[in-house]
Amino acid sequence: MKALICNQWAPPEALVLEDRPDPTPGDNDAVVRVHAAGVNFPDTLIVQGKYQFKPEFPFSPGGECAGVIESVGAKVKHVKPGDKVICFTGWGAFAQLVVADARAVLPMPEGLDFVTASSFVMTYATSYHALKDRAKLKAGETLLVLGASGGVGLAAIEIGKVLGARVIAAASSAEKLAVCKEHGADELIDYSKEDLKERLKAITGGKGVDVTYDPVGGPYTEVALRSTAWRGRLLVIGFANGEIPKIPINLALLKGCDIVGVFWGDYAKREPMNNLADLRVLIGWLKEGKLKPHIAGTYPLSRGAEAIRLLMDRRVSGKIVVTPQEI
Repeated sequence: MKALICNQWAPPEALVLEDRPDPTPGDNDAVVRVHAAGVNFPDTLIVQGKYQFKPEFPFSPGGECAGVIESVGAKVKHVKPGDKVICFTGWGAFAQLVVADARAVLPMPEGLDFVTASSFVMTYATSYHALKDRAKLKAGETLLVLGASGGVGLAAIEIGKVLGARVIAAASSAEKLAVCKEHGADELIDYSKEDLKERLKAITGGKGVDVTYDPVGGPYTEVALRSTAWRGRLLVIGFANGEIPKIPINLALLKGCDIVGVFWGDYAKREPMNNLADLRVLIGWLKEGKLKPHIAGTYPLSRGAEAIRLLMDRRVSGKIVVTPQEI
């Protein structure tokens, strides 16, 4: 099989396309022929050795994919060769074949194509877990989404609207904000040109924001926290900016607010039945047309490093997908 291989901790340009042995499943594994693999922020970190997990070399990035079961281990009963599936691998999906723990392999819902299926679950499940479970967002509350044009940001906008929130989208260009508007944002802030704190004060009438969804980090986190309403919640999703902010903790005291960590990957492992219930809700909303994943582009396996770089430099709105059967 062909695979995009990481042989050293380095930027994505160091990845190389190689021939690797076809994998074989253990008793509790499934081998999936990958038709599409979503590109996510952890992919930008894992190839540089900056992620929570550091695989042994050589390995392929790619944490979620959609494809067809090639073979299964002796103890796997819920899927069989020929089934269309979605699977979560942590890494390894930027390859024509990937071996996955069968517990992380789900039948692909009818009506989904491989590209949409490969890019749906991680972003929408993260945002649903964050907003519904961790923030307990209520109808009528105000939701601020930072980095709103990214994959998880657009998912947060859509889910926020389904839950009945007034959604404020903040992004770094008019073009990105136009995409946010298309996905349901009520208010738009271009924080490359506008003062985030002053705009939030004006939009909320001085009350502040009930929930902030922050996948960016960097300098805007503290601004958002200072703009939080009484009993508000700041959701810590990630640090796409590259800078982990150092927050004056007294702000949480003064605001009577919560700073809430969101780690969907561990949630899915620790609370699999709750995660499965979340996915059922999300797939139902998708079928009803309430959620509309934004696919910015697809890239063959040989251009996988380019796809990771585009995400790393925050030059893409929505999701981009690698299609490993295309070289």
